[in-house]
Amino acid sequence: MDQAQQLRNIIKANQQRPLARVITVTSGKGGVGKSNTAINLAVQFRKMGQKVIILDADFGLANIEIMFGAVPKHSLYDLIYKGMNMSDIITWGPGEVGFISGGSGIVGMSDLSRDYLTYIIKNLAQLDAMADVIIIDTGAGISDAVLEFLVASGEILLVTTPEPTSITDAYSLLKALNRHPRFSNEHSQIKVISNRVSSEQEGKTLFNKLNVVVSKYLSLSLEYLGSVPQDQELSNAVMQQMPVSLENPKAKSAIAYENIASILMNKEVDKKIQKRGMAAFFSHIVAGKKTT
Repeated sequence: MDQAQQLRNIIKANQQRPLARVITVTSGKGGVGKSNTAINLAVQFRKMGQKVIILDADFGLANIEIMFGAVPKHSLYDLIYKGMNMSDIITWGPGEVGFISGGSGIVGMSDLSRDYLTYIIKNLAQLDAMADVIIIDTGAGISDAVLEFLVASGEILLVTTPEPTSITDAYSLLKALNRHPRFSNEHSQIKVISNRVSSEQEGKTLFNKLNVVVSKYLSLSLEYLGSVPQDQELSNAVMQQMPVSLENPKAKSAIAYENIASILMNKEVDKKIQKRGMAAFFSHIVAGKKTT
């Protein structure tokens, strides 16, 4: 039996039980509030009764743990290369949101033996039983690692700001994604969040600017989720290493995150989402690396 068939068998077996909803949060450049968005949406989902785990896939930058004020003892590297259990590598942050430090573990997954890779994918599939929603916080910008995560994801949240460089970098990321040989627009939803805006109108204008160019030059469809205002309370919460959604739930930014989370958790929206689960997500990444 070849590796591809083994991976398909794992996915098939995993689909006989409830699958987590995998949401990938990304941005065209750093410093636009991507990780803050991932954390605050996780907190809002948790407030709605969802079990949430964040996978920090921003290799080399421990943004999630810094913002949570929690230092993980282990990372995904320990599961892949040291045989630790999935439950051992999850760190629980404020608001009962779990997170996993990616470390450098995923980068070398394609070099593992077939049998060991099968073992790893089975372990990763355990996350489906531990969480209703898994948020992947990618690195910023355009890299092979970021594109692999986006290609594997059925639901992408793109965070951008009104800065001209942020808009152009967001477009460049979408352009690279659209050109990727394994990306399927039909099986992916790309949703945009306008961050650090001065008004709701500025957020809509920002999205419209991006959408006009994308509609004209790329075969992609974008959906506008909403905006998050520039907010000193959010900056204060970052300094306290706490999500603003917990530190100050009545802050303008916290309310905005709550509204966006409510849109994402709308029953009609949830019905349209094809929940793939973690086995399918990582199998897609590994299969892609094997063919490149």
